Amino acid sequence: MNEKKNNAKAVEFQDVQPQYRGKVRDIYDLGDRLIIVASDRISAYDSILPTPIPGKGAVLNMISAAWFDWFKDLPNHMISVDVSAYPDPFNRFESELGGRSMLVKKARRIDLECIVRGYISGSGWREYSETGKVSGIKLPDGLRLSEKLEKPVFTPSTKADSGHDENISIEKAAEIVGEEVVTKVRDLSLKVYNKASEHAAEKGIIIADTKFEFGFVGDQIVIIDEVLTPDSSRFWLIEEYTPGRQQRSLDKQYVRDWLDESGWDHEPPAPELPDEIVKKTSERYKMAVSRLFPDLDIERYVR
Repeated sequence: MNEKKNNAKAVEFQDVQPQYRGKVRDIYDLGDRLIIVASDRISAYDSILPTPIPGKGAVLNMISAAWFDWFKDLPNHMISVDVSAYPDPFNRFESELGGRSMLVKKARRIDLECIVRGYISGSGWREYSETGKVSGIKLPDGLRLSEKLEKPVFTPSTKADSGHDENISIEKAAEIVGEEVVTKVRDLSLKVYNKASEHAAEKGIIIADTKFEFGFVGDQIVIIDEVLTPDSSRFWLIEEYTPGRQQRSLDKQYVRDWLDESGWDHEPPAPELPDEIVKKTSERYKMAVSRLFPDLDIERYVR
């Protein structure tokens, strides 16, 4: 087994290929279980960039694992992040998989992105600016960019395997997955967001919005994929927060800003990132870990 030093930044096993290779994660199918490996790859504008962000995969994986542990009563798909507990041959590769992989139960995915917004930003702000609504929900007039909402709102979107997801109404979501399922994932999403936001605020972080994915394990609805990470959420530092403007996020914002200023036309291939942008982006990802879960030794897995 070796780690390729190319733009894929992929962990490869001899005679074992991932059944799915996404922009960030590789998935190995073990029948009723999966091994999900979070790489240091980074994407923007639907392109995988040729320059990885050191430690990014470990940040995403370990934050998800920490949240799954923190929500003791939350049904989720995680079995273990202990590589020695993985089946052969994966259990032999602690140095490659440690910190950046998770053994999970295989679930039947519910085809919705379950988005909760506590603040008005991103695509929600764009839709609100045009219509006064987000996913068909009427919001108060006169909201400023990045302003906190009176209460969080559930705004689902389509789950697109290619292209862009589309914000949809709850009624449209019910047409896709059924009213009972939508009600359950809405209630779970809001419950998890509210509880996580309280914890994050105590640590100096605002969770402006986040997206969850759910699936069925048997007849039970569980949270799957990553949860409350810098890639699935908009994290802002409380000390930096000022409503009425864009906020600096603990994610790949430095990358997006640099790409916007670089003259790149957003068509593949994407350009290499400068060392300084890589360094700043890595620092913001790791800051999310150090604030939310300071006992996690993320540096152990940076390579």
